[in-house]
Amino acid sequence: MNMASTLLAPTMGTVTCNWNASMSFSSLMPSHSVQVAGQCGAGNNWAKGYYTEGAELMESVMDVVRKELTHSLGGGTGSGMGILLMGKIHEEYSDRIINTFSVLPSPKVSDTVVEPYNATLSVHQLIENADETFCIDNEALYNICSRTLKLTTPTYGDLNHLVSATMSGVTMCLHFPGQLNADLRKLAVNMVPFPRLHFFMPGFAPLTSRGSQQYRALTVAELTQQLFDAKNMMAACDPCHGRYLTMAAIFRGRMSMREVDEQMFNIQNKNSSYFAEWLPHNVKTAVCDIPPRGLKMSATFTGNNTAIQELFKRVSEQFTGMFRRKAFLHWYTGEGMDEMEFTEAESNVNDLVSEYQQYQDTTAAEEEFEECAEEEVA
Repeated sequence: MNMASTLLAPTMGTVTCNWNASMSFSSLMPSHSVQVAGQCGAGNNWAKGYYTEGAELMESVMDVVRKELTHSLGGGTGSGMGILLMGKIHEEYSDRIINTFSVLPSPKVSDTVVEPYNATLSVHQLIENADETFCIDNEALYNICSRTLKLTTPTYGDLNHLVSATMSGVTMCLHFPGQLNADLRKLAVNMVPFPRLHFFMPGFAPLTSRGSQQYRALTVAELTQQLFDAKNMMAACDPCHGRYLTMAAIFRGRMSMREVDEQMFNIQNKNSSYFAEWLPHNVKTAVCDIPPRGLKMSATFTGNNTAIQELFKRVSEQFTGMFRRKAFLHWYTGEGMDEMEFTEAESNVNDLVSEYQQYQDTTAAEEEFEECAEEEVA
């Protein structure tokens, strides 16, 4: 049986000490967890996580790391060291699918001034080295907790529960049997039409407030309806502003495959204007027999929607405003970075936004016209 280790790799030793002191946290960690810690933090500086503090820990981390990476793009350790770690994994395990769950800066919820720098430098690397990136942001999670789950004071535990439910749903076919399985490679093959466009918006169902659970029928139709609800998305962008290039729905629990196929077909027909018409059959479905604990059935949503460009546009605009004035740049160049790296990252992210917009505007008629034009030239 394959068992991946849980790796804790803060660049500041005191963080690990605080974790060890917390019974509520330590009791959640499996006995095979591994802790690797440095002497000082990255100080919200991508360059320290990538070039100095993170680089010093990399050999120790690579001894225990496996294949899945969860990291934040706003701080220094999660962004800089996380990206360095991903690059090392890409070099050492070039034949493996690299799947990341990346927490992007929120439009309103932010605690770090240099987040636009850290996030842009990270996305620049994710474009080149990751195979699948699930984009999550704290504001969308807060909105789900307050508006849908009716929690008056959501805690980080509540936010993490949403993320863990999604991660479990995406990877459950690796652990449990099902009628129609989908591993990470199958997911990538069906979800990524072009190498650079591998940024997904995740979602989860059912999401119901505790007071309403007993009055709400849990059916395949209800799960499917919730999956396509913009309020259930864990990224701060509205899928109605773009078009689905591809999407995947992973169901868990005992259910009829025929009913699943019918519901997915119906929802796709009703929302046909939000799907790229030049990509036929662009919906991937998987069913696992084992439901999550405490539920009879659930579903995990993964959408490759062109509206994801809203996340990158927002970060890029903030990045440009600061970089144009060279604000805070000395903290990064002081760690060995070159200004050209900032320019390249900005250009790469802007190109990504343009590519998403290009395929959002593309129609089947345009595709046929281009093919005819190419034949005439030939």
